[in-house]
Amino acid sequence: MLRTASYGDTAVPFVEHWIEPTTWDNVYVIGDVHGCRGALDDLVTTIGVDDDDLVLFVGDLVRKGPDGGSVVRFVRRHENMLAVRGNNEQKLLDEEITCPSVGPSERAYLRTLPDAIRWDGGLVVHGGLDPEREVHAHTRDELQTMRSPTGDGYDGPFWFERYEGPPRVFFGHTVLSDPIEDEWIVGLDTGCVYGGQLAAYDLTNERFVTVDGQPHQERASAKIVSHWGSR
Repeated sequence: MLRTASYGDTAVPFVEHWIEPTTWDNVYVIGDVHGCRGALDDLVTTIGVDDDDLVLFVGDLVRKGPDGGSVVRFVRRHENMLAVRGNNEQKLLDEEITCPSVGPSERAYLRTLPDAIRWDGGLVVHGGLDPEREVHAHTRDELQTMRSPTGDGYDGPFWFERYEGPPRVFFGHTVLSDPIEDEWIVGLDTGCVYGGQLAAYDLTNERFVTVDGQPHQERASAKIVSHWGSR
């Protein structure tokens, strides 16, 4: 069952979709793909996804990598795949950036993406949450871009260092040297487009699955979080 609700600023409400994970054999959450179709194919094959499994994406399907349009079409044609809208999808829709491989039909699909996917005890967003506020007290922009309650930079403290749930949050956006997990957070952007890995979290078996990516852009080491440890 899928149901949709809108919250936040009435001018630009954020939209969440509610799902029921128990209706699927397995549930996987995949990190930022950024147009890396080859790595996505490798990861889906490694996992062994079939039609009875649900695959969720933390957003940023597009930009930086070479095949953003192909990634969008791949997700769109699978009824068992759902994505949230990342900040790069939002920038594309707002015409702040361009992505030549993403045509009108792909843009139309991106407009349908929610800002959050939710179930009892779990939440998928692209950016994060302010640990001091309820989920519904956030704006669309905050859900898409938050790294710290004080801004979108890499100076810290990061929101996930202070967040104590519930719900458990699955997120991307902040580039990590390795995927991270504790009781209340699962971080999945491991820099595939920079030559890191594309990561998935297997909710059924509580484990990470990763494949290597190819470098399509460079990124300063100061913008890759490598010092975080489980609390």
